[in-house]
Amino acid sequence: MAVDFENSIPIYLQVVEQLKSDIISGKFSAGERLPSVRDLALQLKVNPNTVQKAFTELEDMGLVFTERTNGKFVTEDIALIAKHKQEHADIITQKYMKTMEKIGFDKSEVIFLINNLGGNR
Repeated sequence: MAVDFENSIPIYLQVVEQLKSDIISGKFSAGERLPSVRDLALQLKVNPNTVQKAFTELEDMGLVFTERTNGKFVTEDIALIAKHKQEHADIITQKYMKTMEKIGFDKSEVIFLINNLGGNR
C-alpha cells in the first residue's frame, strides 16, 4: 500500500481513506486479516500510533473488527461494505457534478459526456 500524503489533511485520516478505499474496492476481502499496526506503519513510513488511530476510526465505522490476539479484520458484513461504497461513490459524483457545473456543463451535458466516454471525439 502506498499513500502520497497531503500536508493539509491529517495523516491518520488519509490512512483511513486509503484503507476504506481498499476495503470497499475489494482489495481487502470481507473477513480478511489486515496487516498489523507495526507492519502497516513501516510500510507507510508513519508512526504506529497514527495507524492505530486509523484502525480505531475504521472500527467505529464498523468496517474493521479486532480479534483478541489475532489482529484486525475486515468486517464480514457485505451490506455495510456496500453502503460505504455507495456513500463514497455519491461523494465523488457530487464533487464531479459541482466541478462540471462550475465550468458550464449542465446535468444532461455531463451525462452525454459520460455516455460517450472513450468514444471517438
